[in-house]
Amino acid sequence: MAIDAALLEIIVGFVPESTELCDKISRDLLQLEEKPGAPAPAPDVYKSLARGLHTLKGTSATLGLDDLSTIGHAMEDVVAPLHKLMKPIPSAIADELLRTLDGFQVRLRAHAEARSNELAEPAPIIERLRDVASGNASASGNANSSGNASASGNANSSGNASASGNASASGDSSTALAKAPEPTEAAVEPSGQDDQGSWRVKMRDVVALFREVERMREMRLRMAERRRLVNATLAAVTKLANIPETGTVYTQLVAISRALQVDGEEIGEVVDSLEQGIKTICTLPLRTIVEPLHRSVRDLCRNTGKEAVLSIVGGELSIDRRILERLKGPLVHLSRNAIDHGIEPPAVRTARGKHRSGALVIRVEQQGNMVFVEVADDGAGIDCDRIRQVAVERGLHSAQELARMTTAEVIRIIFEPGFSTRAQVSGTSGRGVGMDVVLNEVRALGGTVDVQSTFGQGTRFMLVLPADLGSCPILLVRCGEHQFGLPVVSVQGIVAARRERVRSSSDTLKLEYMEELLPMRDLGHLMGLREQEVPSDGQPVLIVQAQGRRAAVAVDEVIGDREQVVHPLPLELRSIASAYQGASIQGFGELLLVLRNDWVVLSAHDATTEVRSAKRRALVVDDSVTARAMHRAVLEAGGYTVHAVGSARGALEQLRHSAYDVIVCDVAMDEMDGVALTKELRGRPDTSTVPIMLVSMSDAENERARGMAAGADGFLSKKDCASGRLLAEITSVVSRKQGLSP
Repeated sequence: MAIDAALLEIIVGFVPESTELCDKISRDLLQLEEKPGAPAPAPDVYKSLARGLHTLKGTSATLGLDDLSTIGHAMEDVVAPLHKLMKPIPSAIADELLRTLDGFQVRLRAHAEARSNELAEPAPIIERLRDVASGNASASGNANSSGNASASGNANSSGNASASGNASASGDSSTALAKAPEPTEAAVEPSGQDDQGSWRVKMRDVVALFREVERMREMRLRMAERRRLVNATLAAVTKLANIPETGTVYTQLVAISRALQVDGEEIGEVVDSLEQGIKTICTLPLRTIVEPLHRSVRDLCRNTGKEAVLSIVGGELSIDRRILERLKGPLVHLSRNAIDHGIEPPAVRTARGKHRSGALVIRVEQQGNMVFVEVADDGAGIDCDRIRQVAVERGLHSAQELARMTTAEVIRIIFEPGFSTRAQVSGTSGRGVGMDVVLNEVRALGGTVDVQSTFGQGTRFMLVLPADLGSCPILLVRCGEHQFGLPVVSVQGIVAARRERVRSSSDTLKLEYMEELLPMRDLGHLMGLREQEVPSDGQPVLIVQAQGRRAAVAVDEVIGDREQVVHPLPLELRSIASAYQGASIQGFGELLLVLRNDWVVLSAHDATTEVRSAKRRALVVDDSVTARAMHRAVLEAGGYTVHAVGSARGALEQLRHSAYDVIVCDVAMDEMDGVALTKELRGRPDTSTVPIMLVSMSDAENERARGMAAGADGFLSKKDCASGRLLAEITSVVSRKQGLSP
């Protein structure tokens, strides 16, 4: 059939619409399919199925695609009697309807590509439908039938995303199955035509535009900082407002402050609007890749004789298209892995006291600029003994190496290329490829994969991915002189600490919150900045949640929330800085590290209040980052636990939380220098006897005398420190102070 150019363009546009329709019809069929013990079909689902089939048939007829219209009519004829009687759809009929939908998509693509002359007549497809509907079981025997063998296309294209691969605990992949249809590339590929209803642009151009939006957001932050400076100046000159000579200046400052506020708010609205528009172009709902997995799970269960129910939580979340495309394969691998290797056959599950149908859950959430994807099942779990056995048999590891490995390290072997616990290759397992593909794909996105498994109870894979498009609300908090960020969405509440609500024991702290006892930790202690202590009355405590768990985290100050772009850390730092999800730029260029809420919560749950170690502790006070790093390295090499701050004020705050065996302090610092700090500490009962070593750029005798007169126990020049004398001098000072011989 010859098709003119205008009609062909309309048919091309019908392809993505039909894909969505076929996906919806497939989901309805899976809900209506006959299952043991399942409730009666819901009338609304049957109505939805009938509407979908009718739309496919009607649109095909309107476009002059008579073969597709005939196929659609035949599917309606099969469904109508069952709809009228409100009966479940027998599995054999559901199989044939799903295969027919696959064939429908193949034929439609052939029409869209002007290859309709290659298509065979639809009569065999219609005949098979009629045979299976009339109870001719042999008609559905050909499980590989796509409805049109000569279409030379992908018969599995009606949204069966499972076709793109397979993974197992052994790391297996099936390449025999074809890929699901690719999503529309309206925002990716350029087009020579200018559609009335859409624009087509290159993804790199959209990303470049988004970077400019990021710059505008940073400019907005700088404007807010400048307004705060103006307001501080106003507060300082308020008394001069009534003096004629300065009244005009004061009035102008007030006007500038108000103008900065109005302009900042307007810029914020523009930035938010631009960002939201770009996100609309660049993102797609996660359901576009996870909903088709229902079909995948159903088909794999039929092939393996197992039963499983797939649940999806968070499918409405919109994610960067680029991440979705790369995430499709890992999700397919992991879901097939759960069915093929995790979930047991119904008889085995019943014998173990489980429900005959396994549970497979895909849960997705976004915390700030991090996306968490969890794939969990309640199956048999990962058999570590079997992994060790296979690893030795295949020469991947020696028995001695495996004996030294922890359980977590043994489980990670499943990600090694070529590893498989299956002795024979099947359609879904045994080739030793799959889990390494999952790991490589996630790493390529800058993410990580974590595995937790309990033998006999189930397995949980957690994928953590950075989403580098868009800003997110960040809560700024302070611990000592350090500021950190936390995603606002992870903070359930902020409360003031009260002694009567804190429960302490020999090794734990807990906070009574809404009739629940939450593990409580000091954020400064979690970050290694100071010793743990019970929060004082009125001190702010954050209630942080992640992965279904909550913890109380004490901080020194809650600064406020800001909408900021969080950039992922460089790849080289992610493995050694697992506490951070990324970094953000403050108004005047300061770097703000943003914490991962799951790290904070899990650290609070796993940690206990430590009994003070016999290891000596040192506090380094220096406004030079380089000097702090050098002193820390020397002292840690000498067996000290070291905390470091950049100012005298920070040292006083640190000493409020922790006690130290020695303090190493720079002399030349802003606001309060080392000599003044020494005098301050000597005047306090709790620090009057702490050894203090002063360090100065100058080795002049008068500088040394001034420091020793203030109460210092030792004095070194920076040159002395560079020559390696610091540790020896500190050892001597501490020994003298404790009445020991050096």
